Amino acid sequence: MRLLRRWLLLICLWPLSMLSASEILLTGSQDSPGVEQFAQALRERRPGDTVHFIPVTELERPSRLNPAIRLILLDSASLEWRLSETAGPAALALRVSRVQAEQRLGQLRPAYLSLLWSDPPADRQLRLTRYLLPEARRVGVLYAEHSYFLVEELRRAAKPMGLEIIAEAWPDLRDSHPLQTLLQSSDVLLGIDDPQLYNSKTAKNLLLSSYGRQKALIGPNAGFVRAGALASTLSNQDDWLAVLDRLLDQSPSKWPRALYPEHFRVVGNQQVARALGIETIDVKRAALTLAEGEHRP
Repeated sequence: MRLLRRWLLLICLWPLSMLSASEILLTGSQDSPGVEQFAQALRERRPGDTVHFIPVTELERPSRLNPAIRLILLDSASLEWRLSETAGPAALALRVSRVQAEQRLGQLRPAYLSLLWSDPPADRQLRLTRYLLPEARRVGVLYAEHSYFLVEELRRAAKPMGLEIIAEAWPDLRDSHPLQTLLQSSDVLLGIDDPQLYNSKTAKNLLLSSYGRQKALIGPNAGFVRAGALASTLSNQDDWLAVLDRLLDQSPSKWPRALYPEHFRVVGNQQVARALGIETIDVKRAALTLAEGEHRP
């Protein structure tokens, strides 16, 4: 009788469990091993949901999709597709930087879109700078016209830390004068995630110039750290999956318009640290120390 009651209970609960399941659609410009790995990792985290990937070129207009679908945008192509119409399912947009959003959206934050920022928050990068270089006070920042808004944000974040932001516009990348002026007037260079300024073409000049003046470069991303920057913070795939898992448990009406992942790690270049006379970077301890100073909801 006890076994029978258990079976009857499972049969009664089964329809309720089916009602809670969601269809999660990932979309981007094209499929790839990395995209499939991400989708599979999300499936493993959410076994009760249906998770699949469809290239954005194979999708109908957003307004033609079931509004109950949980939509995850993986690149700029899928973001442009979702922005083409107001009607349609709510979407979580990954791999969008603050600079990209400023160029494409300005201050607009559509109610159907949640932007999950790919670049590290300004205050976190400043706290990393202060942690690794406690004697540094003047933080040099290069900016372009479209990324100046980040300079203002850095200034607001730097003030309570006792740091000063020294900013230089870099409108012509062939002219190294702004970079040299900035290195001369600052204690450390902080790179913002602006691909116009920080890319494979400018990396050699930026890194050799800062190294030549014995000035550390913090950020803007893990790629620059591997190339010769001192350190940066980043959120990896597991960190983003944790964010998605939490948000997908909520109603889309409760999704934030924009969000940084609360989980992150620190990456450091130990060879550069030694060359600059800095102690070995304990990346785990650094991440724990920075996490203690987080004030994000």
